[in-house]
Amino acid sequence: MLFLLIPFAVAAVITLYVVHSSTRHGHLSADHDLSGPQKFHARPVPRIGGVGIFAGLASMVLAAHYLQGGVNAKLGALLLLCGLPAFGAGLIEDFTKRVSPGKRLLATAVSAALGVFVLGAAITRTDIPGLDLIVGTAAGAFIATVFTVAGVANSVNIIDGFNGLSSMCVSLMLLTLAYVAYQVGDTELALWALAGVGAILGFFVWNYPSGMIFLGDGGAYFMGFYLAEMGILLISRHSEVSPLFALMVCIYPVFETLFSIYRRRVLRDVSPGAPDGIHLHSLIYRRLMRWAIGARDARAMTRRNSMTAPYLWTLCISSLAPALLFWDSTPMILACMVLFGVIYVGLYWRIVRFRTPKWMVFRGDPRKLPGNEPR
Repeated sequence: MLFLLIPFAVAAVITLYVVHSSTRHGHLSADHDLSGPQKFHARPVPRIGGVGIFAGLASMVLAAHYLQGGVNAKLGALLLLCGLPAFGAGLIEDFTKRVSPGKRLLATAVSAALGVFVLGAAITRTDIPGLDLIVGTAAGAFIATVFTVAGVANSVNIIDGFNGLSSMCVSLMLLTLAYVAYQVGDTELALWALAGVGAILGFFVWNYPSGMIFLGDGGAYFMGFYLAEMGILLISRHSEVSPLFALMVCIYPVFETLFSIYRRRVLRDVSPGAPDGIHLHSLIYRRLMRWAIGARDARAMTRRNSMTAPYLWTLCISSLAPALLFWDSTPMILACMVLFGVIYVGLYWRIVRFRTPKWMVFRGDPRKLPGNEPR
């Protein structure tokens, strides 16, 4: 329990301090752009929540060193060391707003490369004919690993659009990895997955539902890196775990990213990196959350924002359940991945074409809107 509670407590305290001290650093750390296609808040909010998450994990490294004589501390310390480029580049962007997506991806790729050399976290098998020949070589495994880790980190950043969305999804994913790690007897990996959950939840309590602080690029890229490394370490250490298990765990943000690239490049003929407001989570906010639509009152916008994430948490859980059931079966996981893709695309097209099932639309009570209170 220490691996869950210590990172949680430290992350919660540090994050609270960041929130309360925002009057001093808000001119740099806050998100002042309220008009972008993916902006859904009504006032400037600090976007350096990753600081608390990183600090929570760092505190667990120190605690493991002093309380357990260094047992289990090494893996956590190396994970933080390897993750520094991804976290640092994102954090600099959070403060300066001048680090391009390409440079952030490059920094995450550096973190992934460090993970290969320092942690031995490399993708060396996929159970997919032809692809196994590629990752069976040192160069192929290196390229596949760097591409995968950078892709997962970027996908976590893409779904970071609403209060509690990406942080809760990554927490659930890490819990899934922790369970399977425990099942195969890898206590060390299970403990550090739980430490990640604790640190993220320490941020989550201040982010959801009120949106007092945002994750920011530093937090999103670091969380994505940490999640990807946990998954790769699990499948590289234990041959009984399907090599597609980690991908199944991350399939929601990964498929969201791939579908967004297809939608932008093929359907709209624009740059895949161009921001837009028609991600699945954005559509749910605009077309399913009909409560307080058009309202600019901060309280109404915050409530509408926070009620969007549970829809996507449910979608995330729909991929984690089969991952838990079939973690040792590549054919079953592959079938579940295809099924998830069909469900995702079907849901997306129904919403975008205004054919959403009525039971999914939340309208609320118009009498409770600000300004409509009984006199």
